[in-house]
Amino acid sequence: MEFFKIRKDIPFMRHALAFNVISVITFLLAVFFLATRGLNFGVDFTGGTVMEVSYSHPAEVPQIRDSLATLGFRDVSVQNFGTARDVLIRLPLRKETSSAKLSETVMESLRQADTAVELRRVEFVGPQVGRELVENGVWALFFVSLGVVLYLWARFEWKFGIATLIANLHDVVIILGFFAFFQWEFSLTVLAAVLAIFGYSVNESVVVFDRVRENFRKMRKSSVPEIIDNAITRTLSRTIITHGSTQLAVLSMLFFGGETLHYFALALTIGILFGIYSSALVASPIVMWLGISREDMLLVKKETLEDGRP
Repeated sequence: MEFFKIRKDIPFMRHALAFNVISVITFLLAVFFLATRGLNFGVDFTGGTVMEVSYSHPAEVPQIRDSLATLGFRDVSVQNFGTARDVLIRLPLRKETSSAKLSETVMESLRQADTAVELRRVEFVGPQVGRELVENGVWALFFVSLGVVLYLWARFEWKFGIATLIANLHDVVIILGFFAFFQWEFSLTVLAAVLAIFGYSVNESVVVFDRVRENFRKMRKSSVPEIIDNAITRTLSRTIITHGSTQLAVLSMLFFGGETLHYFALALTIGILFGIYSSALVASPIVMWLGISREDMLLVKKETLEDGRP
């Protein structure tokens, strides 16, 4: 299906240097904000108190959040858990207050608004658990990156694997840069979104590179930039339809999913937009500059002349 028929190839590679300069600047800014401001880790990573409370009627989550704000809890997570009557509250770590005392203070505040509220459980998440989650997340990203390179090396050629890895790490670092600059809460759901974007961007790169390989067979008299331009142009309609449909679903989570899904959807939105950009305008120029050629993609057959000379 092709809703957007583009008959003339768009000369993307003519402006490849400009696109990559923009990418490098954006990447360096993201690294700068990560180094200077750092990520605003949530309770999942930093440790804190997790409380499960239950109401006799559907809980008013905004009202609960306001009650906790009066106690000085700004970076607090409040969400429905299981049913509309059950609520999960994640409170940040406070060194001067024990977990038991903290839960008592919160329950007193909640009972002032509704005396029927019940405390189901209280758990303390230590900082050590948070450090383990960070380490596991880094290892997960490493193994995913290694798998991407090996997969594209086996399917296409090692130059495609290196280009895709650079482009996808570019997306991941930029997402983290946004969260560092705006100090949005970085939780386990956001980490899941980052890893999902990594795989999502790989899929887009594979589609473009598949067309590049096909063009090397068909466009025998064309140059490498022309082949890549044609590949990106011919997959542009598919990119608009696929990413547009995905973005509609993500935007519905962003605007209507509540606080629980807000940063998850926000990370996906940033990742989808930069994933489209990097697959076409970061990975493809890198492949071109790495010196991809027809010989890399096709089997070279040695022809023998009639007199036996090679």
